[in-house]
Amino acid sequence: MIKCVAIDDEPVALSVIKEYCSRMVDLELECFTSPVAGMEYIRERHPDIVFLDIEMDSHNGIEMARQLPPGCCLIFTSAYALYALDGFEVDAVDFLHKPVFYPRFERAVRKARVWLDGMSGMSVTQAPQSDTITLRSEYKNVIVNISDIEYIEAMDNYVKVFRRNNPTIISQITMKEMEAMLPAGRFMRVHRSYIVALEAIDRFSNRRIYIAGRKASVPVGRKYNESFNNIYNTIKPIQK
Repeated sequence: MIKCVAIDDEPVALSVIKEYCSRMVDLELECFTSPVAGMEYIRERHPDIVFLDIEMDSHNGIEMARQLPPGCCLIFTSAYALYALDGFEVDAVDFLHKPVFYPRFERAVRKARVWLDGMSGMSVTQAPQSDTITLRSEYKNVIVNISDIEYIEAMDNYVKVFRRNNPTIISQITMKEMEAMLPAGRFMRVHRSYIVALEAIDRFSNRRIYIAGRKASVPVGRKYNESFNNIYNTIKPIQK
């Protein structure tokens, strides 16, 4: 069983997480409206996944995340999309924008499963809180600086990783696995075939993302359009 903890000072938000977890037979969930009680439980029980609200009346989720024991997979929740970028600071695996709908919750849990598999050495080759990832390409392991990645394109069961001032890498890995390897605060899935580094975005127009320093553009899928717009509106002032 995968042990989960949810901390949120809004009982309604906790009830949503509880309902969604109940649909997955291998998830066990403990809920806390008290951040203090929740953190005490986490320190004693060392859960696998922590769902943590960022903005609570008495506590800041970012500061709480810094106190999590090693090996906890962190998923932030918040009603404010602008907080998604803060998740990068503490290596959150994903960010759930409230109100949370089940398909999006399910995708976050899938990412968490891949992350947990990587921690146990089963699949993803990545050290937690690292600035690099390791990909298998052309029969050898290639260490890739996360800050060099501009965007990723899917090709069946392979991905093409486009890097800044470095050759493109082709690796036999799925987009789901690739997405789980990347910090959610810096990268975003914008299409079933594309992941984009937020810092590499030059502009966004007519549902296409233009990458800084490249002629190429990346399409934004219909189901990703609203969530991307929310994030883009928070980073646009920073880019100017």
